[in-house]
Amino acid sequence: MTKPLGELLIASGAVDESQVREAIGLQQGGGMRLGEALVRLGHADEITVMRALAKQQGMPFVDLSKGRVAAEIVERIPAEVALEQGIVPLTEKQGRLVVAVDDPFKRIVADQLSFLIGGEVTCALATPEALKQALARYYGSGEGGGDEAGVAASMGTDEEGDDAPIIRLVTRMFRDALETRASDIHVEPGHGRLRVRYRVDGILRDVAEHPEHLAAPLMSRLKIMASMDIAEKRKPQDGRIGLTIDGRPIDVRASILPASHGESMVMRLLDRSAGLLSLKDLGFSGPALRWFDDVIRHPHGICLVTGPTGSGKTTTLYAALAELNRPDIKIITAEDPVEYHIPGINQVQVAPRIGLSFARILKSMLRCAPDVILVGEIRDLETAEIAIQAALTGHLVFSTLHTNDAAGALTRLSDLGIKPFLVSASVQAIVAQRLVRSLCQDCREAYQPAPEQVRALGLDVASIAGHPFHRPTGCRLCEGTGYRGRAGLFELLSMDNEMREATFRGDSLEAIRGTAQATGALEPLLSDGARKVLEGVTSLEEVLRVTRSDG
Repeated sequence: MTKPLGELLIASGAVDESQVREAIGLQQGGGMRLGEALVRLGHADEITVMRALAKQQGMPFVDLSKGRVAAEIVERIPAEVALEQGIVPLTEKQGRLVVAVDDPFKRIVADQLSFLIGGEVTCALATPEALKQALARYYGSGEGGGDEAGVAASMGTDEEGDDAPIIRLVTRMFRDALETRASDIHVEPGHGRLRVRYRVDGILRDVAEHPEHLAAPLMSRLKIMASMDIAEKRKPQDGRIGLTIDGRPIDVRASILPASHGESMVMRLLDRSAGLLSLKDLGFSGPALRWFDDVIRHPHGICLVTGPTGSGKTTTLYAALAELNRPDIKIITAEDPVEYHIPGINQVQVAPRIGLSFARILKSMLRCAPDVILVGEIRDLETAEIAIQAALTGHLVFSTLHTNDAAGALTRLSDLGIKPFLVSASVQAIVAQRLVRSLCQDCREAYQPAPEQVRALGLDVASIAGHPFHRPTGCRLCEGTGYRGRAGLFELLSMDNEMREATFRGDSLEAIRGTAQATGALEPLLSDGARKVLEGVTSLEEVLRVTRSDG
């Protein structure tokens, strides 16, 4: 049975019982380990504590201040791996590479390194200060341990890691993506090359091709930054990266998918310094803005925002919460993930690994007496039932659904197993949305549309005679695309008496859509698109691109 660290130090005569008790008190109050508490109180030095810890864990202890590691041994571990993981290679014994770590729990790194270097790896324990100095001596940086601060520092300047081209390549990739306003980065190996693409204003574009031999080290670097298993190449993985690039805090959601030519990675960028958009910034204007402003000020009921992945649903809900965020209103959210941290709002991160699902958070938040609730997404019957119960008991509930149009949200809730009469009683309004590219205001060109183009938008040719449309041309500011930024198109569905009766009866999707159009409860997506074409916000082609499949 392993003895506690305190007992080992007492037995060696390094400390006495009263000193250990004092350190335990500091440890419990300050959230630190016993050894760290003893060092901080001055009762023991780092080397004495780490020697005892090494004995407790059955590990060898190494004094990194003595001797020097051979250059060929240092080269066995890539600089970016050593700095991120906080490890220093020492020597090679009987075909095994021995590396120094400052924490026994880092022994898990040995398995990953074994795969990376193609040989066995064992660990020895060193003091944190000596390890930091060794990293600076052999790899040119004193930062180690794999924390976010180290990653953020390496993103701040091109001078960091001059001896590691992969680090500079990754830094440049993230910086260029921000400069071009990319929403995500796609890294895809295959066919003798490594392709990098950015999604800008919703459209993918090729930005770089690298030699195939860079795929493995580049992917390893990105995996380490995202706290993924660098040895696992057969299964999908997800991770997060926290960066600070040129003073801008960036949150990156990374996903890896094993493909036939190797692992491909998609990284979604979230610039936390950009701030929240207002409803007007999103594209709400005139009657639509007044309609939505009235909806979000209902005292209770459900407001749903629908649309495909990447259509800006969460951004719209954040804008609504920002409008409602006042000292006299309590707002609680359940999100996966929390994309923006909003002062004054209680935001909860979904964590399926520990059983913290949308449904479980919802049950708990109802006991906290909120006025407004945001559920990131209604995915299952249990979440839908609790959300509806909350709406019927006096709460205003916002959530999203993956449906193609507004009317489809009503039938989707029924498909999940919700009784039609509950859907009819709880849902107040539904917004379906798409994102279109905004025309570059510096180079857009006016033209007179052909009659068939006018009719394609559902407009009357005679009523807009002489009113110009605008089309893209391209300039330096928009990088020749003719578009810069994006705007939302919104389909608005009000739950009036006729709509509630149709939903209560359990009518089909076609029947519900027909009722909505006949009673004027529905403002179609194409109508909002036509309005934005006439206003010169976007082009005819963009509106048809996102609405053509909706029939």
